[in-house]
Amino acid sequence: MITVEDLRVSFTLPGRVVEAVRGVDLSIAASECVAIVGESGSGKSVTARSLVGLAGPQATVTAAKLEIDGQDARGYGSREWRRLRGRFAGLILQDALVSLDPLRTVGAEIGEVLRVHGIGDRRDRWQRVQRLLTDVHVPEPERRAHQHPHQLSGGLRQRALIASAIAGGPRLLIADEPTTALDTTVQAQILNLLAERRSSGEALLLISHDLAVVSRLADRVLVMKDGRLVESGSTGRLLTAAGHPYTKKLISAARGRRRVSATEPGPVVVEAAALRKVYGDRTVVRGVDLTIRRGEVVGLVGESGSGKTTVAQLLFGLTEPTSGHVRFEGAEFSGVPERARRPLRRRLQFIAQDPLSAFDPRWTVRRIVGEALGRGEPVAPVLTRVGLDPDLLDRYPRQLSGGQRQRVAIARAVAPRPSLIICDEPVSALDVSVQAQVLDLLAEIRNADGTALLFISHDLGVIRDLADRVLVMQDGKVVEQGPVQSVFEHAGHNYTRTLLAAVPKLEVPA
Repeated sequence: MITVEDLRVSFTLPGRVVEAVRGVDLSIAASECVAIVGESGSGKSVTARSLVGLAGPQATVTAAKLEIDGQDARGYGSREWRRLRGRFAGLILQDALVSLDPLRTVGAEIGEVLRVHGIGDRRDRWQRVQRLLTDVHVPEPERRAHQHPHQLSGGLRQRALIASAIAGGPRLLIADEPTTALDTTVQAQILNLLAERRSSGEALLLISHDLAVVSRLADRVLVMKDGRLVESGSTGRLLTAAGHPYTKKLISAARGRRRVSATEPGPVVVEAAALRKVYGDRTVVRGVDLTIRRGEVVGLVGESGSGKTTVAQLLFGLTEPTSGHVRFEGAEFSGVPERARRPLRRRLQFIAQDPLSAFDPRWTVRRIVGEALGRGEPVAPVLTRVGLDPDLLDRYPRQLSGGQRQRVAIARAVAPRPSLIICDEPVSALDVSVQAQVLDLLAEIRNADGTALLFISHDLGVIRDLADRVLVMQDGKVVEQGPVQSVFEHAGHNYTRTLLAAVPKLEVPA
């Protein structure tokens, strides 16, 4: 179906040329699943987009051979690429909310693919749209087809995007990080859906940074680093006998590693009792009790909409509970004026999921971290502590990688030596190897400073590696809690067992 030799992609930027892909060879056969793995910036997404003519207007794409569906595609113009997309290849991107048109209904989005490729007449297309939504397991397809993307959950949006990708009956699906931002249970459902499409005869090119995800589906794996292919082979061979140090590093990160506390928990830092939060006629937090001690890592897990982030906002004093109360270091922290909380703010810090949105883009790293320090205190030692070179002090957030930005966020949080750091999905968008480095850093801070961590995540694999205790939330309630090992090995609630079953694991094909 696809044969590529010596693929090179470069981008012309002001004053320089960036080589994103450097001499990649790639082939995909009918009904085969090939995965490309690597960290952000490795060139895997650019490689995939080049196969459907979407490398970008500033890209220069060359290849010794670029054969797609038996045709030499090196001379293709925009018309040829448009004809190929949808009919030969369907593209599934990571963020469906960004990929789907917010002004159109889901049905109109899928119907456009049918119209552009001349599939069916106007009356027939609506029936086809509903069948496509049914094929990707969207409940109530007729009602969902009339809805806009923002009215759907993350999992339903991703299913709608897959329906749009398969509408033209393509023989190849290109899935670029299709599950990264999803809950583990929804992630498992999407992977099962991709497996179904492959079973129906479609080839699949899967782009991911997570070997545990691709091990479920891929026949072959290609490992990319810095624009180059460093290793490739059958999935089984690569996972059992990897030859390149970088591949071994990715495999190690995917397997996870338990980080054990070096000390016993100390005095209570924060205590929440009977927390309840109501918005209009919707109760989002229902009677949550929570205690966190010095030097303790408490995991708070659950799917999107379970109430995890609202609990964090209540603890942080960003919103007031409808009923119940919060005490921080023995003092009332809820139901009091902000001026009463302000002296305690330095002792309570927050790390957000997306630092790029949390930082002022006009501020340098020096100012971002320096704001959390006392007047005149040097910033460089704080950066060094979180594994960053002080040379980054005068850079802006947009000039940093995802891992560097998250380390800056951690540096800002630890700078005032807080008693508690609330971490809201701090590693969910990071590559697995960078994720492991951030977890190591947080564990080191906990052991060295006795800082308590409330670690909020939908990923039980991360919680297993870092937390001492875990609370599982569903529909605003804590349905199970206890020591991590006990909950993981002897889960008592069906919902907890469902979450555990959905955690991606490395699967070595026989």
